[in-house]
Amino acid sequence: MSVLGRLEKVELRDIWKTEAQDFTPWLAGEDNLALLSDTLGIDLELEAVEQNVGPFRADILCKDTLSDRWVLVENQLERTDHTHLGQLMTYAAGLDAVTIVWIASRVADEHRAAMDWLNEITDTEVRFFALEVELWRIGESPAAPKFNVVSKPNDWSRSTTAASKAVAEGELSPTRQLQREYWETVEGLLETGSGPIRPVKPQAASWVGHSIGRTHFSLNMSMNTRENWIRVELYLSGPAAKGNFDMLADQKDQIEQELGRDLDWQRLDEKRDARICVTRNAAALDQKQSWAEEHQWLTEHLIAFHKVFAPRIRGIDPEMAGLVS
Repeated sequence: MSVLGRLEKVELRDIWKTEAQDFTPWLAGEDNLALLSDTLGIDLELEAVEQNVGPFRADILCKDTLSDRWVLVENQLERTDHTHLGQLMTYAAGLDAVTIVWIASRVADEHRAAMDWLNEITDTEVRFFALEVELWRIGESPAAPKFNVVSKPNDWSRSTTAASKAVAEGELSPTRQLQREYWETVEGLLETGSGPIRPVKPQAASWVGHSIGRTHFSLNMSMNTRENWIRVELYLSGPAAKGNFDMLADQKDQIEQELGRDLDWQRLDEKRDARICVTRNAAALDQKQSWAEEHQWLTEHLIAFHKVFAPRIRGIDPEMAGLVS
């Protein structure tokens, strides 16, 4: 019979003596921020630690790499309190679009209720998460962190209800309804797979975007229902888009060799943005018997793009990109 270990809870203060000098720097580390990203379902890019926001000082300030919106993280190694709740309200008032993440050893019932209420009354531009952090170990193993979400935005129920209402009232055209169904199936494949791409909640649109770990870059899948094609692309936006594109274009031969195919490098000189893509013919959108093959092609190329481009994007020096933009 196999011998199994026993999980033992570790006191937070045994590992992190203080919030400012121990826990916050630990959480701002790349691997640990990735753990928080996985818990929230948001790809985070660190912007600053101990950043002034109005009269208060936020512990960690990040960007959601997909939406380019602010994500503000406030930490406590103790039970939540009214003072920190007030600070979070101040942060929300001072930023137009922000996701607030409150992490503590324990979220009090009244504060969880307050966060739930805030998510009910605010629009989708301001979102609130409350998380409890724990440490566990087996025997003499290193302590392992675990985040538990106790309050989160109800974006999914909001959008699902709104979408159902739109369909019932005939607000979505048949094409829009098919588009949403098409992307829902693709995202379902990503969710059941073991690849590096986090599935998203698709809308009734001609494209769906995914994070690749850095702001101003996104991995998109798109369709054209008039010309009947589908596409996977790396889309580059922001003031340094042209410089970032040129840096990647310098590696064109190696990138295409790793992908095993030629790409369409669109600098889009008449616009600010740029794209690198691959396109294939597709059946008419209402030909559902062709969807399985198309969805397989989309997911395989999306994952391949992520594998080849993600490490290169992480290595781009933003100052050098700005010089050549």
